[in-house]
Amino acid sequence: MDIPITPPTPRAAATVLLLRDSPRGIEVFMAVRHQGSSFMPGILVFPGGALDADDAHPALLDGASSGGTPPDDAVSRIAGVREVFEEAGFLLARPKGQDALIGHDRYEQCLDLYRAKLCGGDLAFSAMMAEESLEPAIDLMVPFARWITPVIRKKRFDARFYLARAPEGQSGAHDDQELISSHWTTVADALASAARGDKKIVFVTRSNLGLLAKSRTVDEALAAAGSRIVVPVQPELFDSPEGPALRIRADAGYDVTEILVRDVGD
Repeated sequence: MDIPITPPTPRAAATVLLLRDSPRGIEVFMAVRHQGSSFMPGILVFPGGALDADDAHPALLDGASSGGTPPDDAVSRIAGVREVFEEAGFLLARPKGQDALIGHDRYEQCLDLYRAKLCGGDLAFSAMMAEESLEPAIDLMVPFARWITPVIRKKRFDARFYLARAPEGQSGAHDDQELISSHWTTVADALASAARGDKKIVFVTRSNLGLLAKSRTVDEALAAAGSRIVVPVQPELFDSPEGPALRIRADAGYDVTEILVRDVGD
C-alpha cells in the first residue's frame, strides 16, 4: 500500500452521537452523507465536521464556560454544537445566564431564521448566538472517543467524538446538503442494515457503535464515557498474512484491535 511521502496534517474535527432512550435500548441519530461529498460519500455517519475559525470566537468561549476557564477541548465542543445545528437540526444552547436549554418556540425560530444561512456560509455561528443571546451548552457534551485518520489516507482528520442527550422537544432533521437522509436507530439495527448492504458504515463508526452498545441507557452511556480516559486512536499500518491491515491500541476500549485495510471502508 502506498503511503504519502509527507502525510497531510490531520484537520481538527468534532463528531456528536446524539442519544435518546427507547424501549429497545439507546437510539442514536445517524445520517447518510451526500453522494457528491469529497469525504465518505454515501456513508452512514454521525453528524459532525471540521472546526471553523469562528468556533474559537471569544464570545463563544466565554459563554460556553460561563466566564470561567474553558475546558481544553472547548473549541471542539463548540464546533460540535454548531455542526449538530447545521447538519442535524438540534440546538444545544441556553439563553445567557440560564440553566435550561432553549425553549421549543425559540428553537423553531432559530431553525427558520438562521440554519440555512449558517449552512450556506452567509452567517457565522457566533453572530447567531449573539443575536439570540444564547450560549453553547458544551457541558452537555461528554468526550467519548478520539480518532486520527491513518497516514495512508490523503484526507486526514483528528476527530473528537462526543455523546450528548438529544434535547427534549427538538425533532431534528438532516440538512439536505452535507447529509441527505437521517433517522434514529439502535446500534443493532444500524449494524444489521450495513450487513444487509442497505447502508455503508466505515470502521471508525462501527467501532464507536460497538462501544456505545456496552451501555443500556443514555444515563449509563454518559456515565461510562465520563469515567473513561479517552486515548487518541491512530490506526497503524502493518502487513498481516491476509494482506495490509490496521492496528489500534488495545487500551482504547474497543473489542476489535486489528482490521484488514480492505474492510475499513472509505
